[in-house]
Amino acid sequence: MITCYLRYVIDPAKLKEFEHYGKLWIPLVEKFGGQHHGYFLPSEGANNVALALFSFPSLALYESYRSRSFEDPDCQAAFRYAEETRCILSYERSFFRPVFE
Repeated sequence: MITCYLRYVIDPAKLKEFEHYGKLWIPLVEKFGGQHHGYFLPSEGANNVALALFSFPSLALYESYRSRSFEDPDCQAAFRYAEETRCILSYERSFFRPVFE
């Protein structure tokens, strides 16, 4: 299993737009075989940092999702929404493997 950690720098004035963006992506990740663990919006502390976590059974399946997402109309609409609203200023992506008992 591989978990993707996304750290976003967002425009705090566009929090509603970013929340909508997150709600668009949760079912899309799941459509391609991933398990979404949610988006995490600012509460206390920095008001311009948001997170997202989702997992795929393997890095190969994640890479397949990424490739397919660039051709999927719903994914393309979500990408366009972020560009049009400019709610995301930047992001970084990291991968982790979970450790269970």
